[in-house]
Amino acid sequence: MRAIATALTLLAVLAAAAVPAQASAVPARAGTPAVAEPQPAAGTAATVAAVGPQPGTFTGKGFDTCTAPSQAAMDAWLTASPYRAVGVYISGGSRTCAQPNLTATWVADQTRKGWRLIPIELGYQAPCGTRTPKMSADLATARGQGRTAADSAAAAAVALGIGAGSTLYNDIEQYPSNASCRAAVLSFLSGWVERLHTRGYLAGMYSSGSSGITDVCAAYHDTRYLRLDQIWIAWWNGVADTDGGTYCADDRYADQQRLHQYAGDVTETWGGVTMKIDRNYLDVRAGTPPATWSVTVDNATSGGFSAGAAWGTSAYSGQRYGADYRFAAPVASSDVAWFRASLPATGSYEVSVWYPADPGYNDRTPYLVATTTGNRSVAVDQRTGGGRWVSLGVFTLPAGTGDKVGVSRWSAGTGYVVADAVRITRA
Repeated sequence: MRAIATALTLLAVLAAAAVPAQASAVPARAGTPAVAEPQPAAGTAATVAAVGPQPGTFTGKGFDTCTAPSQAAMDAWLTASPYRAVGVYISGGSRTCAQPNLTATWVADQTRKGWRLIPIELGYQAPCGTRTPKMSADLATARGQGRTAADSAAAAAVALGIGAGSTLYNDIEQYPSNASCRAAVLSFLSGWVERLHTRGYLAGMYSSGSSGITDVCAAYHDTRYLRLDQIWIAWWNGVADTDGGTYCADDRYADQQRLHQYAGDVTETWGGVTMKIDRNYLDVRAGTPPATWSVTVDNATSGGFSAGAAWGTSAYSGQRYGADYRFAAPVASSDVAWFRASLPATGSYEVSVWYPADPGYNDRTPYLVATTTGNRSVAVDQRTGGGRWVSLGVFTLPAGTGDKVGVSRWSAGTGYVVADAVRITRA
């Protein structure tokens, strides 16, 4: 939500100071691993917890403003205004205002008094847009940045007492959409959805109707990307409803999954307190994040791995997954070690690999992914980046049981090729 200058003005009886710059939307116009995955920092533990998921199940009007208002302002508007939900910027490298009021105590006080909160992350922006920081145009990197943003937002939510089951909204400002930029944004949001679900949160997104919302709704049935739980449509048409107009068909995000920012940069006075705000209408409901389907296959998984006689077994590296791993010298012929798995349905899956890194291993190890259109080869430098999950990308894989990911000996690089473990996650 683009930053503009605004102020929070209280009447003399409240004696409040001015508030910093406000952000408002651009209107829409035309085995067990030897090393565990890193977890996000928990942040400062909240001394009090918000009541119930935020915003939870709610239909009605809300407002957003950049700096969380003072308690006096919130109390005045609760008594006199038609609003019962408030957007708050909890995290993100693109926030443009300080948050002196935004504490766990402030959060608990508002929810106890009846306010619903709309938690917002304002960070990575579209690579084709003008705002920074920009997400990568590389799809795998963008997806990883979405996970990082989710970790940041979840940690901030925990620190503020905004608990599991709440929806966190990623603010991606208006951008001049094109095919490559759209793919980057959707990949970023897939990482955002995936990671928030593992953290127990629902995943929302705020954007202009003419860019982000159009792209998300157009990809509603695209299995290459994960679907958001809620969308927040910036369309300043002045109508307090959740209609998406031509930007989003009525049958998409139709089950109480929408917020609509229908006016912006408006000044209102309620209970003697004046604020510059954006107006919103919400029709949302609480839910449980869906479980993410995933399978991990180690080289020691019974029935899950096969390799020829040239593949040796080693426990040399402490970066290994499980008890050991397999290795072989490169050769100019196809001798593939295969990881076998059972997939529940044909669809998009992220394929990640685990290997121990060593200067003596291969710098161009060929991984083969058995997609619905044939094997795809991805070269990985196994001399660096070991002891963690490394994403090969998102692929369309067939349902059923079969060889899904392989490691080939046919490499132009030097050093041993290693087959340790793979993880396949429904995207």
